[in-house]
Amino acid sequence: MSLMTKIVDDMKTAMKQKDAARLSTLRMAKATLMNKKIETGEDLSDDEVMKVLNTLVKQRRDSAEQYTSAGRAELAQKEIEEIAVIEAYLPVSATEEEIENAVAGAVKETGASSMKDMGAVMKNALASLSGKTVDGKAVSEAVRRKLS
Repeated sequence: MSLMTKIVDDMKTAMKQKDAARLSTLRMAKATLMNKKIETGEDLSDDEVMKVLNTLVKQRRDSAEQYTSAGRAELAQKEIEEIAVIEAYLPVSATEEEIENAVAGAVKETGASSMKDMGAVMKNALASLSGKTVDGKAVSEAVRRKLS
């Protein structure tokens, strides 16, 4: 079963269970995926669906951060709940230790010694973490710590 089909099936289940929060999040995800499908003109592969879902999670994290800094805890909580729903369709997130190990390996592999090499290290580290959900910001921070 494709990821898109699973989202639609879970949307139907949420409707039957009258789970409004889950339903609205899944509807938003489906609408975004349908827009992407129209934009590309063809069906989305599971990898493309995961990229879109990762983008949605990133947007939610940014929004939650902004709401928290503005003192709007209830809106930040809503964003966090949406993240939980979306992340259920993504692979397991990389741990801090896995990120550190990938960055260390990338630095060794590329022979990086300064911040000028950050792009190559990032590319290599992200490639070694493929198959997992990775927060690019966390990888970037780990690379900065390692190279400075």
